[in-house]
Amino acid sequence: MKKVELLAPAGDLEKLRMAVIYGADAVYLGGKEFGLRAYAGNFSLAEIKEGVEFAHQHQAKVYVTVNIFPHNDDLTGLGDYLCALEDCGVDGVLFADTGVWKIAREINSKLNFHLSTQANTTNWASAQFWEKQGVKRIVLARELSLAEIKEIRRNVQVELEVFVHGAMCISFSGRCLLSNYMAGRDANRGQCTQPCRWNYALVEEKRPGHYYPIEEDERGSYIFNAQDLCLIRHLPELIEAGVNSLKIEGRMKSVHYVATVVQAYRKAIDAYYRDPAAYRFDEQWYEEILKVSHRAYTTGFFSGKPQSGAQNLADSDYIRDYDFVGLVRDYDPASQMATVEQRNNFRVGDEIEITGPQTELFTQRVESMTDEEGQFIEVAPHAQQLVRIKMGKPVRPWDLFRRKKYEKMK
Repeated sequence: MKKVELLAPAGDLEKLRMAVIYGADAVYLGGKEFGLRAYAGNFSLAEIKEGVEFAHQHQAKVYVTVNIFPHNDDLTGLGDYLCALEDCGVDGVLFADTGVWKIAREINSKLNFHLSTQANTTNWASAQFWEKQGVKRIVLARELSLAEIKEIRRNVQVELEVFVHGAMCISFSGRCLLSNYMAGRDANRGQCTQPCRWNYALVEEKRPGHYYPIEEDERGSYIFNAQDLCLIRHLPELIEAGVNSLKIEGRMKSVHYVATVVQAYRKAIDAYYRDPAAYRFDEQWYEEILKVSHRAYTTGFFSGKPQSGAQNLADSDYIRDYDFVGLVRDYDPASQMATVEQRNNFRVGDEIEITGPQTELFTQRVESMTDEEGQFIEVAPHAQQLVRIKMGKPVRPWDLFRRKKYEKMK
């Protein structure tokens, strides 16, 4: 049985490296043009080439998003861009628009083309159509249940990709007009301002200026505010349904998010393949993904139409119980000293969690630390400063340091 692919977001080169090192089989990223995340740390062609080289050295693949719904002016330079991606050695391109597909065929592109979830493929007939056109993979719409996914798989041989984790869009397959209407920024051309997270009230036609809260709350109402998707408990069903790729959302999320979520899903997938019959879900995997910044989790459409609980009407806040505070850059076994790049405030006396691709989670108190000159310090005074800390257990480069938020410790 061919192992299912774990596909992770890469908002920049550092996140790409973290995703691959923490266990992703493939990453997806956006270039400076033609993608749906204009405000992510998108890649230049030189950075795409560098990312591809790193991924391929670690037996991972790279897919690039070309999934905007282009207007006429947006098509300028598309053919040249696709040729440049081919020269970079990318393993696939995500697209949603038939015009993009037409141009790719006309230039005889040798790239593998994946149909984006933006194309909202919700049935086997559409999947058959695109399979006959020659697409390599279809990223299914998020609005599908497990039963619907199974039915599509019974009718096509093309690869199927399914979202399993991350933010949910309130609009059908992400095709939203709110941002364009309210902020003048087109979500379907990569400029979404996330107005679905804003505070709303109701105004009656004959009472202008009279605002009625839809849900009683001192902050207002968040009637479009979807919870985050999390299907980590349901990976065996998706694998057995014949899904080829499990996709994590989050190109605009943090390094900590990418590493932690990828690692949890990697462990769950590997545990399943070691012995499918004896597979048991480990609650520690779920506890780990609770430590990243997230909204309350939902299984979305997995079991059918979501209930009202899949929307958070109380607020648009994220749950942030932990801070990512450092990244191990080096470790000296002789002295047991770790060189750590500070990413957030931490100080002597803090209880720190350490985890990594080959480092089992453990907790340690920071007894002392020094700066690069060997001077003892109580706290690293500026971001990304290198500090040295004596460790109780061995650590490795790329291991994460995190701690509970100070207000959570009280």
